[in-house]
This record gives sequence, structure tokens and C-alpha cells, in this order.
Amino acid sequence: MTARVFEFRFESRFRRPLALIGVRPDTAWVRIDADHLLVRFGPWRLRTERKNVAGTETGGPYRWWRVIGAHLSGSDTGVTFGTTTAAGLCVRFVRPVPALLPGGWPRHPGMTVTVAEPAELARALAPPTGADGERTG
Repeated sequence: MTARVFEFRFESRFRRPLALIGVRPDTAWVRIDADHLLVRFGPWRLRTERKNVAGTETGGPYRWWRVIGAHLSGSDTGVTFGTTTAAGLCVRFVRPVPALLPGGWPRHPGMTVTVAEPAELARALAPPTGADGERTG
């Protein structure tokens, strides 16, 4: 599989505040290849193996104060990287991963990303299927 990059969808009213924290279209993306999922969101990074992806779910619309920027969920310690209130993709992990703070803590059981094409990212993260339609991953 060749690498695919998914851009974040930037809502115009949040571009300037996000740029102040280093989040711009050139510094915010999701990249997947045959083995890894890598997210860059300005100064934040999340990296895990693709086989660590347990599932995905599309969501939105969101309230701006819950999604814009980098957020830690108080209810489940999930991480959100948000640039729009319109829609996003929640990705659940088999094993929690670090993203927000140096030192690998806290570890997040899931993340939400507001990419421009959440359904396409969900398809790209789905385990491959064999010729008989059975999942092989």
C-alpha cells in the first residue's frame, strides 16, 4: 500500500486562532501506510501501528469548545485534534497511545480527527478483506 495523506478541514473562523498554536494546513494531516498511522497536528504527534486500530465511527457536528484545537476528553481520556465543527472521525485503539504530553502520558484509548474526508479515512483504516469478503487483518 502506498502512503495516503488526509488533510484536515479548516473552518475559516478558526484558522487564525489555530495558527497561533502552530496548527495550519501544512502542519496538520493524517498519514497512513501499510503498517502505520501517523497524525501531525501542529506541535502534537500521534503514531501507532495500523493493527492497533480497533474501529472507527464518524461523528459531528460538534460544539466548537469541545473540538477546536487539541483536547483531552475528561470522560474517557481520548484525544481530539479539531479544526472544524462540521464532522470528524473517531478512531478507537486496541492499546492506548500517547499524543498530548511528552513522556508518553496520558495514553489515549481513542482519537477524533476532523479531516476533510472522514468516511474515506474510515475506509482506509478498515482491515483488508480477502477474496471471500472476510476480514484478513
